[in-house]
Amino acid sequence: MNKEFQKKLDELSKLDGYQKPKKISGSLKLDSNENFAIAKQFQSDLIDAAKKRCDVREYPLGGTEKLVAQLSKFLKVSANTIGVGNGSDQILDLFLANFCTRKTRVLTSEPTFSFFEERCKLYRIPMIKVPFSESMTLDVDQFLSKSKNADVIYIDSPNNPTGFQFSKNDIKKIIKKFKGPIIIDEAYGEFSDYSTVNLVKNNDNLIVIRTFSKAFGLAGLRLGYFVANKKFTDIFSRVIQYPYPLNSFAIEAGILALQKSKQISSIFSLIKRERERIIKSLRSYDIFNVFDSKANFILFDAEDLDERVYNILADQGISIRKLGKLGKYEGCLRVTVGTKEMNSKFLLAIRDLFR
Repeated sequence: MNKEFQKKLDELSKLDGYQKPKKISGSLKLDSNENFAIAKQFQSDLIDAAKKRCDVREYPLGGTEKLVAQLSKFLKVSANTIGVGNGSDQILDLFLANFCTRKTRVLTSEPTFSFFEERCKLYRIPMIKVPFSESMTLDVDQFLSKSKNADVIYIDSPNNPTGFQFSKNDIKKIIKKFKGPIIIDEAYGEFSDYSTVNLVKNNDNLIVIRTFSKAFGLAGLRLGYFVANKKFTDIFSRVIQYPYPLNSFAIEAGILALQKSKQISSIFSLIKRERERIIKSLRSYDIFNVFDSKANFILFDAEDLDERVYNILADQGISIRKLGKLGKYEGCLRVTVGTKEMNSKFLLAIRDLFR
């Protein structure tokens, strides 16, 4: 092994990488923001139908084009402004690898989506971070003041892990003032108040990234897509993206899910109602600081009891995400909004904890 290769390995070994939660067999899984409100039978029927439409001996020629055509109908935007990826993570990664350098300054929030932050570290792309306030909100004017020194803006809308979302007027203000590329990550967009997809048409610097993982409940298939100007979409899809970024099965499942989007979208209002129920219940305990959310998860601070809360829930087979220190808050935890039954089990466990 030569010295340069060894040196690079030593440098990379110092990075944390993206920290995935551990899979605990049989646990009530409320740690990864998956959409369990979609019935398993509904998904099973969709998967069975997708299998019948695939011949996995063949390369998926024309498959992404079929998916893009269906996305075009769903989003009501031109097909030549839509690109796809192996999950939204891959789209973000390819953007950073091909459009950013060690001199590119990326403006984002603190905290932000941890995968994006880790990839910036991997590629040595400097980040300008705007901290959240004590109420876990961001001030648009403070954010814009920092943009003067930035080349790229990344906003997860809603934000992961806080659940915060700028108002649409604030987003428009950012787009109007900043002339460099703006990435809006709408992984949780279907659970929020608005989408920025319709703003792409008149803003060439806007790239809106979305996923099938959350709203459509297809996290295991790794299906992501974006909407951007025609030139960016063409170059990304034709030159940068892999020849076959999606497998045949994922493509067919994505098309079928979009065809059933009206049935799936009825679940979003249920998740929003359950989200407010959990927030209200958690706020009844003085020990918790509970933050508003526009996503399918809730961030709350348990102060110095976070370890105890996390472990007792784990002992009862309930998995939530332990985040630790975020800003001034030392004991942050994040819980997914699941089915009504899942959420009730979580809330009962919390009640028993403080009985």
